[in-house]
Amino acid sequence: MKNSATPSLPQRILAHARTLPEGGLVSPKDFLHLAGRGTLDKAFARLAGEERLFRVSRGLYTLPVQGHYGVMTPSSGKLLAALSMKTEETFVVQGGAAANLLGLSPQVPMCEIYLTSGRSRTFRRGRYTFKVKHAPPWQLLFGNDPAGLMLRALDSYGPRQAWDVAQRGRDAIPMEEWKRLAAASSELPSWLAKIINEICYA
Repeated sequence: MKNSATPSLPQRILAHARTLPEGGLVSPKDFLHLAGRGTLDKAFARLAGEERLFRVSRGLYTLPVQGHYGVMTPSSGKLLAALSMKTEETFVVQGGAAANLLGLSPQVPMCEIYLTSGRSRTFRRGRYTFKVKHAPPWQLLFGNDPAGLMLRALDSYGPRQAWDVAQRGRDAIPMEEWKRLAAASSELPSWLAKIINEICYA
Protein backbone atom coordinates (compact mmCIF):
# COMPACT_ATOMS: atom_id res chain seq x y z
CA MET A 1 0.00 0.00 0.00
CA LYS A 2 1.40 3.40 -1.01
CA ASN A 3 1.80 6.04 1.68
CA SER A 4 1.15 8.91 -0.71
CA ALA A 5 0.53 9.60 -4.33
CA THR A 6 3.37 10.75 -6.56
CA PRO A 7 3.32 14.56 -6.69
CA SER A 8 1.94 15.98 -9.93
CA LEU A 9 4.05 18.18 -12.18
CA PRO A 10 2.40 21.42 -10.93
CA GLN A 11 2.95 20.29 -7.34
CA ARG A 12 6.63 19.65 -8.01
CA ILE A 13 7.00 23.07 -9.63
CA LEU A 14 5.37 24.77 -6.65
CA ALA A 15 7.42 22.75 -4.18
CA HIS A 16 10.62 23.92 -5.82
CA ALA A 17 9.41 27.54 -6.00
CA ARG A 18 8.69 27.48 -2.26
CA THR A 19 12.33 26.63 -1.51
CA LEU A 20 13.45 29.94 -3.06
CA PRO A 21 13.73 33.34 -1.32
CA GLU A 22 10.94 35.88 -1.86
CA GLY A 23 11.02 36.97 -5.49
CA GLY A 24 12.73 33.76 -6.57
CA LEU A 25 12.15 32.91 -10.21
CA VAL A 26 11.25 29.63 -11.85
CA SER A 27 11.15 28.79 -15.53
CA PRO A 28 9.94 25.86 -17.62
CA LYS A 29 13.59 25.39 -18.57
CA ASP A 30 14.34 24.46 -14.94
CA PHE A 31 12.15 21.36 -15.23
CA LEU A 32 13.06 19.87 -18.60
CA HIS A 33 14.32 16.79 -16.74
CA LEU A 34 10.73 16.12 -15.68
CA ALA A 35 8.71 16.66 -18.87
CA GLY A 36 8.73 18.04 -22.40
CA ARG A 37 8.50 21.77 -23.04
CA GLY A 38 4.89 21.66 -24.24
CA THR A 39 3.76 19.83 -21.10
CA LEU A 40 5.71 22.24 -18.92
CA ASP A 41 4.27 25.29 -20.65
CA LYS A 42 0.76 23.98 -19.99
CA ALA A 43 1.58 23.32 -16.32
CA PHE A 44 2.96 26.83 -15.85
CA ALA A 45 0.02 28.39 -17.69
CA ARG A 46 -2.36 26.49 -15.41
CA LEU A 47 -0.53 27.65 -12.26
CA ALA A 48 -0.53 31.23 -13.53
CA GLY A 49 -4.24 31.03 -14.38
CA GLU A 50 -4.94 29.88 -10.83
CA GLU A 51 -2.68 32.68 -9.50
CA ARG A 52 -0.50 30.18 -7.72
CA LEU A 53 2.37 31.56 -9.77
CA PHE A 54 2.67 35.01 -11.34
CA ARG A 55 4.22 35.43 -14.78
CA VAL A 56 6.62 38.37 -14.62
CA SER A 57 8.27 38.07 -18.02
CA ARG A 58 8.53 35.62 -20.88
CA GLY A 59 9.41 32.24 -19.39
CA LEU A 60 9.83 33.59 -15.84
CA TYR A 61 7.41 33.04 -12.95
CA THR A 62 7.39 33.77 -9.23
CA LEU A 63 5.28 32.91 -6.21
CA PRO A 64 2.81 35.56 -5.02
CA VAL A 65 3.32 37.17 -1.63
CA GLN A 66 0.74 38.37 0.85
CA GLY A 67 0.38 42.17 0.87
CA HIS A 68 -1.88 44.62 2.69
CA TYR A 69 -4.54 44.25 0.01
CA GLY A 70 -4.21 40.57 -0.79
CA VAL A 71 -1.76 38.53 -2.82
CA MET A 72 0.69 40.46 -4.97
CA THR A 73 3.89 40.12 -6.96
CA PRO A 74 7.15 40.58 -5.02
CA SER A 75 8.89 43.94 -5.34
CA SER A 76 10.92 44.76 -8.43
CA GLY A 77 14.05 44.82 -6.27
CA LYS A 78 13.42 41.26 -5.07
CA LEU A 79 12.71 40.05 -8.60
CA LEU A 80 15.84 41.63 -10.03
CA ALA A 81 17.99 40.31 -7.20
CA ALA A 82 16.72 36.82 -8.00
CA LEU A 83 17.27 37.33 -11.72
CA SER A 84 20.80 38.55 -11.07
CA MET A 85 21.51 35.33 -9.17
CA LYS A 86 20.05 33.31 -12.03
CA THR A 87 21.73 35.07 -14.97
CA GLU A 88 24.68 36.96 -13.38
CA GLU A 89 23.39 40.22 -14.88
CA THR A 90 23.88 43.54 -13.13
CA PHE A 91 20.84 45.73 -12.37
CA VAL A 92 21.00 49.31 -11.07
CA VAL A 93 18.48 52.12 -10.65
CA GLN A 94 18.48 54.66 -13.48
CA GLY A 95 19.60 58.25 -13.16
CA GLY A 96 16.32 59.98 -12.33
CA ALA A 97 15.59 57.58 -9.50
CA ALA A 98 19.19 57.84 -8.29
CA ALA A 99 18.88 61.64 -8.11
CA ASN A 100 15.72 61.30 -6.03
CA LEU A 101 17.32 58.77 -3.67
CA LEU A 102 20.26 61.12 -3.08
CA GLY A 103 17.97 64.08 -2.42
CA LEU A 104 19.15 65.92 -5.54
CA SER A 105 15.68 66.00 -7.06
CA PRO A 106 12.18 65.95 -5.53
CA GLN A 107 10.80 64.27 -8.63
CA VAL A 108 9.97 60.57 -8.52
CA PRO A 109 10.15 59.04 -12.02
CA MET A 110 6.70 58.02 -13.23
CA CYS A 111 8.08 54.87 -14.88
CA GLU A 112 10.18 52.42 -12.90
CA ILE A 113 13.31 51.80 -14.98
CA TYR A 114 16.53 49.95 -14.22
CA LEU A 115 19.75 49.67 -16.20
CA THR A 116 21.28 46.29 -16.90
CA SER A 117 24.30 44.59 -18.38
CA GLY A 118 21.87 42.22 -20.12
CA ARG A 119 19.23 42.78 -22.75
CA SER A 120 16.39 45.26 -22.51
CA ARG A 121 12.96 43.90 -21.55
CA THR A 122 9.76 44.58 -19.64
CA PHE A 123 8.55 42.86 -16.45
CA ARG A 124 5.04 42.66 -15.05
CA ARG A 125 4.03 43.22 -11.45
CA GLY A 126 0.31 42.59 -11.51
CA ARG A 127 -1.27 45.53 -13.33
CA TYR A 128 2.01 47.42 -13.40
CA THR A 129 5.18 47.04 -15.43
CA PHE A 130 8.78 48.05 -15.00
CA LYS A 131 11.55 48.09 -17.56
CA VAL A 132 15.21 47.18 -17.67
CA LYS A 133 17.34 48.79 -20.34
CA HIS A 134 20.74 47.69 -21.57
CA ALA A 135 23.46 50.16 -20.59
CA PRO A 136 27.20 50.49 -21.32
CA PRO A 137 29.54 49.17 -18.61
CA TRP A 138 30.53 52.60 -17.26
CA GLN A 139 26.92 53.41 -16.34
CA LEU A 140 26.83 50.30 -14.15
CA LEU A 141 29.98 51.08 -12.17
CA PHE A 142 29.71 50.76 -8.37
CA GLY A 143 26.25 49.17 -8.56
CA ASN A 144 23.76 50.83 -6.21
CA ASP A 145 26.47 52.12 -3.85
CA PRO A 146 26.44 55.89 -3.23
CA ALA A 147 29.15 56.37 -5.87
CA GLY A 148 27.08 54.53 -8.46
CA LEU A 149 23.95 56.50 -7.62
CA MET A 150 25.82 59.80 -7.96
CA LEU A 151 27.40 58.72 -11.23
CA ARG A 152 24.05 57.98 -12.85
CA ALA A 153 22.34 60.98 -11.26
CA LEU A 154 24.91 63.36 -12.76
CA ASP A 155 24.75 61.60 -16.11
CA SER A 156 20.98 62.05 -16.18
CA TYR A 157 21.39 65.84 -15.96
CA GLY A 158 23.85 66.00 -18.85
CA PRO A 159 26.88 68.29 -19.38
CA ARG A 160 24.98 71.57 -19.05
CA GLN A 161 23.36 70.99 -15.65
CA ALA A 162 25.51 68.35 -13.94
CA TRP A 163 28.12 70.78 -12.58
CA ASP A 164 25.53 72.80 -10.65
CA VAL A 165 23.93 69.59 -9.39
CA ALA A 166 27.32 68.22 -8.29
CA GLN A 167 28.07 71.40 -6.34
CA ARG A 168 24.68 71.28 -4.61
CA GLY A 169 25.09 67.60 -3.93
CA ARG A 170 28.71 67.62 -2.83
CA ASP A 171 27.72 66.42 0.64
CA ALA A 172 25.08 63.97 -0.57
CA ILE A 173 27.71 61.22 -0.56
CA PRO A 174 30.93 60.88 1.50
CA MET A 175 34.12 62.23 -0.05
CA GLU A 176 35.43 58.66 -0.12
CA GLU A 177 32.69 57.87 -2.64
CA TRP A 178 33.66 60.87 -4.79
CA LYS A 179 37.23 59.60 -4.76
CA ARG A 180 36.06 56.17 -5.92
CA LEU A 181 34.44 57.93 -8.86
CA ALA A 182 37.58 59.96 -9.54
CA ALA A 183 39.65 56.77 -9.58
CA ALA A 184 37.42 55.51 -12.41
CA SER A 185 37.73 58.73 -14.45
CA SER A 186 39.35 56.99 -17.40
CA GLU A 187 36.20 54.90 -17.89
CA LEU A 188 33.81 57.88 -17.89
CA PRO A 189 32.83 60.44 -20.52
CA SER A 190 35.35 63.31 -20.38
CA TRP A 191 32.79 65.93 -19.29
CA LEU A 192 31.65 63.77 -16.38
CA ALA A 193 35.19 62.88 -15.32
CA LYS A 194 36.08 66.59 -15.28
CA ILE A 195 33.18 67.46 -12.98
CA ILE A 196 33.99 64.64 -10.57
CA ASN A 197 37.68 65.55 -10.40
CA GLU A 198 36.86 69.20 -9.77
CA ILE A 199 34.62 68.21 -6.86
CA CYS A 200 37.36 65.98 -5.41
CA TYR A 201 40.42 68.13 -5.94
CA ALA A 202 39.28 71.74 -6.28
